[in-house]
Amino acid sequence: MKNPSIQEDWAIILRFLPQGWQQKAVDSGALIRRRKIDSPETLLRLLLIHLADGKSLRTTVAYAKAANLCDINDVALLHRLKASQQWFRWMSLQLLEAMKGMPLHLGLSKRYKLRTVDGSIVNEPGATGSDWRLHFSFELNGLRCDSFQITGTDVGEDFQRYAISANDLMIGDRGYCKRHGITYVLDNGGQVLVRYHSSNLPLLTAGAKSYPILEKLRSLTTGCHGDWDVWYRYPTDGRMIKGRLCAVRKSKECIELSHKKLRLKASRQGRSLRPETLEFAEYVIVFTTVDRRSYKGEDILSLYRARWQIELVFKRLKSISGFGHLPKKSAQSCIAWLHGKLFVALLAERLRQEAEFFSPWGFPWPLPCST
Repeated sequence: MKNPSIQEDWAIILRFLPQGWQQKAVDSGALIRRRKIDSPETLLRLLLIHLADGKSLRTTVAYAKAANLCDINDVALLHRLKASQQWFRWMSLQLLEAMKGMPLHLGLSKRYKLRTVDGSIVNEPGATGSDWRLHFSFELNGLRCDSFQITGTDVGEDFQRYAISANDLMIGDRGYCKRHGITYVLDNGGQVLVRYHSSNLPLLTAGAKSYPILEKLRSLTTGCHGDWDVWYRYPTDGRMIKGRLCAVRKSKECIELSHKKLRLKASRQGRSLRPETLEFAEYVIVFTTVDRRSYKGEDILSLYRARWQIELVFKRLKSISGFGHLPKKSAQSCIAWLHGKLFVALLAERLRQEAEFFSPWGFPWPLPCST
């Protein structure tokens, strides 16, 4: 490309890429033959035109030819994209390692690494298109992604999808309130904070009797919170595991909205609601294994509200990065496209952080210049 400004911007982009990215393109199989595409840099530039600009494969190759970047057809470019899956994944993981974090301005992050996790569905086009699930972990201490995994929708949301380190505090919604997943975190030195699901996590008293949850909840008035010791039995070995149940009664308006949503869902599914379901919906209830010396009940409930950050991440991925709807149909091309989109999103986040952490010249330094 002849435009000096574009060339300068591209040279700056290259400075953000991880060390060894060019050799990794060869080692991972992304770049084997160089008959049409002569270098890893040309391949990356071509793929980013497709992934970051959102151009179709056909438009991308036409643009590349007009810009004297390379002369390749759209079918060949699709094959190159498929072969780049591991390359994009490796570069994404390297970006995660190098990414700076923004400090969490709460007095809650001194003892634990706060990680909120969630899953999001990505759809293929067409009536018979398959779905994929992105499992995503977002670190609240630094407001950054710290791990991700792409699977089919048959792989459900579970804490067991993530590597756990000592002092990790895993925060999840109702889908993560499962005995096996919670115990997995505890066995690996972490702690959990999840929205309570009464069917998935039957709670007990210290004497192994059913815990009177609704009786406790009825004692709460609007604006007051409850904090009670509870236990659950791990089905594999029968051990009793202690936790805490923290709850707050919703406002009248929020209760009415929750009831309306439940009734609408039940009507669509052709089923009736149990009275207990409507009563549980009047409260925000969370289960945690963190002791009271670390967080009081009001701190636990406040911390759970920070889980919304990961919902905002998904909104940005889908609305800004175009992550929500797959333009590919084969499994191999879908996985490669998803990893490429994640790389684009992480690279954009890295660029934003460089500006935010005060780099007056606009790029990392010192780093070796690309040749």
